[in-house]
Amino acid sequence: MKATRFSMVALVFVVALTSCFAKDKMITPEQLPAAARTFITTNFPDNPVLFAQKDSEFMKTRYEVRLKDGTEIDFDKKGEWDKVDCKLKAVPAALVPQPIATYVETNFPGVQIVKIDKERHGYDIELSNDLDLKFNHSGMLIGMDD
Repeated sequence: MKATRFSMVALVFVVALTSCFAKDKMITPEQLPAAARTFITTNFPDNPVLFAQKDSEFMKTRYEVRLKDGTEIDFDKKGEWDKVDCKLKAVPAALVPQPIATYVETNFPGVQIVKIDKERHGYDIELSNDLDLKFNHSGMLIGMDD
């Protein structure tokens, strides 16, 4: 009985502590880190920011941006991109490492990369044919999901 009561108290404490530190806040595009602003103007020059959000969690800050055409971009606390999801359009070619671009062009001609996500293992790529590919940091294919 004491263990159950202690577990419940601990759970309530963790939830309360997490909610105190987790804060999502709408921000203006000017409040984004300089690197994020430069990334957007360089890679999406004719696609203005529709809204930006700063997500602050315990010891971690991230930024989420949505552009006018629906493109979603996630940035880390320094403003370095982490994920770019262009939905139905191709992501800017400059974001795709050359070995990955070459693999996709060779094995899936006419198919576009519509999402790129930096992961611990390397990159997750989503193609316009709804196929998900996983690549290591060297650009070698390590997995595939449909």
